[in-house]
Amino acid sequence: MEDISLTTLFLCLAVFIVLSAFFSISETSMMAINRYRLKHLAQTGHRGAKLTTQLLQQVDRLLSVVLLGSSLVNAAAASLVTIITIKLLGSSEWAITLGALALTFLLLVFSEITPKIIGASYPDKIALPASFALSPLLAIAKPVIWFVNLFVRSLLWILRIKTLAPGATHQLSMEELRVLVLEESHFIPKGHQSILLNLFDLEAITVDDVMIPRNQIEAIDIASSPETMREQLSTAYHARLLIFRESLDNVVGILDVRKALANLEEINAESLSRILREPYFVPEGTPLFSQLQHFKENRRRIGIVVDEYGELKGLVALEDIIEEILGEFNAHSPMQTGMYQKFEDGSFLVEGSSLLRELNRKLGLSLPLDGPKTLNGLILEYFEDIPESGTSLKIADYPMEIVQTQGRFVKMARIFPKLGK
Repeated sequence: MEDISLTTLFLCLAVFIVLSAFFSISETSMMAINRYRLKHLAQTGHRGAKLTTQLLQQVDRLLSVVLLGSSLVNAAAASLVTIITIKLLGSSEWAITLGALALTFLLLVFSEITPKIIGASYPDKIALPASFALSPLLAIAKPVIWFVNLFVRSLLWILRIKTLAPGATHQLSMEELRVLVLEESHFIPKGHQSILLNLFDLEAITVDDVMIPRNQIEAIDIASSPETMREQLSTAYHARLLIFRESLDNVVGILDVRKALANLEEINAESLSRILREPYFVPEGTPLFSQLQHFKENRRRIGIVVDEYGELKGLVALEDIIEEILGEFNAHSPMQTGMYQKFEDGSFLVEGSSLLRELNRKLGLSLPLDGPKTLNGLILEYFEDIPESGTSLKIADYPMEIVQTQGRFVKMARIFPKLGK
């Protein structure tokens, strides 16, 4: 060692520091890389992605080769620093201590902190090229790694610590998927992100949340006169109508309005019965995602929502579920309520039959959804009675005023901005 020049020793030290930095940056980038993006690149045939995937399927061996290389390089660097210190400052205790402190500083700055920050910031750009160096190193050091891991696995067994099987991955829950979509918003267009988030909600939303309530259903009584039926058909807003006999609870079928309009002048109870399709009933509380599957399997577009006693509660259409996913895109029927008017003070005049989900979505409110489905139901639940016009109340920090009541129903209410805003 005495014949080796200081320049050569310093060059060797620099090489060891660079190698230590390589192991640090490789380890961090491998652990920080997006596994789903990596899987996609591997499927497209990217060689670096395939090598990286293979390395991550044996994390214990990958970490072993990285730590083995890092330990050997750091130990060699420590020996070189000791030799350099003795040559420059002598072999006194304070000189050796000073050399150790200098090496610690160099390793922290150039081989640990800086490389790991870079590796965490740009995992894709570093992990893929690094895999070309780590793969052969892993093959060369395989016997040593096996021997070391023999003790590691024994220690884990003694401590009763279970590890994931090779190649096993953590299964994401629905909430974790939602967070993933929100966090990766800069990669996903806003419209696509909204659709994905709506899809996650389909299991939590039921047909009760989107159905047209019983009192708003456009329907025809087959027992009425032919003239009345013709008039209703000619002014019908929907392409399919509910046909009942004397009572909405006695549904006889679903009518395709276009078929009826083809022979409008000949329409009567008998001819109407021949073109009716058998009604399709849906239990209340059915999740939207399940109902979407049922519509597909039964080749239906409209379902009649009934309670446990068979009484008609409302009507749910395929279009209602699609709107929950894609957002509202159809104009409302003149018979369908739920319209609102905005005032300069930020308040809204809203119909009592408005669905709470629609109010939250359209007006940016946060009214509770775990109880009644409509604004009228929410107000009646609050009072446990029929309120009079002019009555004020506060629900979820939103001041409200009853503007108009009709019988046992809150027809119009005014919702003011949330308190504190």
